[in-house]
Amino acid sequence: MSTVTLTTPAGRMRALARAELTLLGRNKGTLFAALFVPVALPFSVMSAMSESELKEVGLSVGTMVLPSAIGFSLVFAVYGSLIGVFVARREELVLKRLRTGELRDHEILVGASLPAVAIGLAQILALVAGCLTLLDAGAPDNALFPVLGILLGIVMFGALAAVTASFSRTAETAQVMSMPLIFASMLGSGLAVPLEMMPDTLASVCELLPLSPVIELVRGGWTGGLSAGEALGAVATAVAWTLVSVFAVRRWFRWEPRH
Repeated sequence: MSTVTLTTPAGRMRALARAELTLLGRNKGTLFAALFVPVALPFSVMSAMSESELKEVGLSVGTMVLPSAIGFSLVFAVYGSLIGVFVARREELVLKRLRTGELRDHEILVGASLPAVAIGLAQILALVAGCLTLLDAGAPDNALFPVLGILLGIVMFGALAAVTASFSRTAETAQVMSMPLIFASMLGSGLAVPLEMMPDTLASVCELLPLSPVIELVRGGWTGGLSAGEALGAVATAVAWTLVSVFAVRRWFRWEPRH
């Protein structure tokens, strides 16, 4: 008598995630960028602002560095890593082969993303613990906002990584394609300079960048300076970026090597 093995979406994605974690561990360059770059960069912003300047806008060193640390993890550990993963697996024909099996398209993308997401989350927790211990950031005034911001950021940057990978021919060009969003996030989303310290017109434009609502939710939730209306606006911006990115993935994502 023959037996039929039934699989579930969760089981299929777990199996794919285990395989992807093994492959990720062999890529030393990607692993280094995901693990160590986000840890080093946040503390470099400490020298960019004096405590007196931060106090003028209601911030401390802790509430400045902590959201920046979370932002760097999302940009490098999630977004930067996943672009390389998607492009490399596509060019190696892995994605094409996976589509011939039981896995559905969204299961392939989510399963391949899980190791990078897990690394990003673990890193965020470690950085938050470090900032609370070393920089006396204090407990968040409203913990819901930071949690919501982190979750929205993970989904959004995962989708943005798939969009960027769609237009990258090789793993090398993927690094170049990711630079505009990485630099825009670093310079304009409050990682190095809080939006409160920017001219009003520039700050209004920078608020629309993908990472800005995440930083606003995290920082505002920690300081208590974020109203419900402002939080709703930040969530709406993050959701809008996510929906646009998902649409772009469905429309333009390539499953076979680009020629």
